[in-house]
Amino acid sequence: MTNQKNAYLFYKHSDDIDSKLEEVKKLGRKYDFKLVDHPSEASIIASIGGDGAFLQAVRKTHFREDCLYIGVNDDSVGFYTDFHLDNLERIELGMQSELIEVLRYPTLEVTIDGMKSFHCLNEFSIRSNIIKTFVIDVHIDGLYFETFRGDGLVVSTPTGSTAYNKSLGGAVVDPKLKAMQLTEIASVNNSQYRTLGAPLLLSKGRELVLKIVQDGNDHPIIGLDNEAMSIRHSHEVRIKVSDKEIKTLRMKDNLFLHKVKRSFL
Repeated sequence: MTNQKNAYLFYKHSDDIDSKLEEVKKLGRKYDFKLVDHPSEASIIASIGGDGAFLQAVRKTHFREDCLYIGVNDDSVGFYTDFHLDNLERIELGMQSELIEVLRYPTLEVTIDGMKSFHCLNEFSIRSNIIKTFVIDVHIDGLYFETFRGDGLVVSTPTGSTAYNKSLGGAVVDPKLKAMQLTEIASVNNSQYRTLGAPLLLSKGRELVLKIVQDGNDHPIIGLDNEAMSIRHSHEVRIKVSDKEIKTLRMKDNLFLHKVKRSFL
């Protein structure tokens, strides 16, 4: 069984970060944490570098459910990062179990053309790669819902609701809700074409199916968190809230609403 205090650091090396991490490593040894060379050996995976680094750490380590993910920022505070590399006092407090708690973040399961499945912690997005209206038939639980025309669609988790989704006018969602949110990117709404024209929140257990109309715009750009992929002749994307959850540590004095207020108000 993996030692519960085995830690792996996920970051890009630089002289500045390496220097600061030496002090963090000293603190870790003080509290009996052991650094390991590979994430598979770790019970704790700590990313250094903000929300983008956190998302990459989760993705590159395959959305592990048997470990804790911790975000340490090297610049400004993010939604996935409760610690800052320059604040050793707070990092030390985080090594004391009575001051921290475990949160479970929902993920999305995305299946493209009935083949390979992917997971997302923040959001899934699908956009046109050419200057032409993108047409998608939207189905929910087998029911035809609408035909979307516009630049694309974003499906976000509650934790991803404050990112791309919010910039599109989507709602900020409490991460304790097991749900996904469908938000439009520049939809066409006129006397001929109509869409809902508002973000749609769907509970866990729903299945969202996006059927891409094959009209020459069938080579979309697909975004999985902060990674992009291009798939030719895509026909169908199935999205649901996964049973897979990501466990992360947060300080008890840094609630989701604290982060929302600090970031936007």
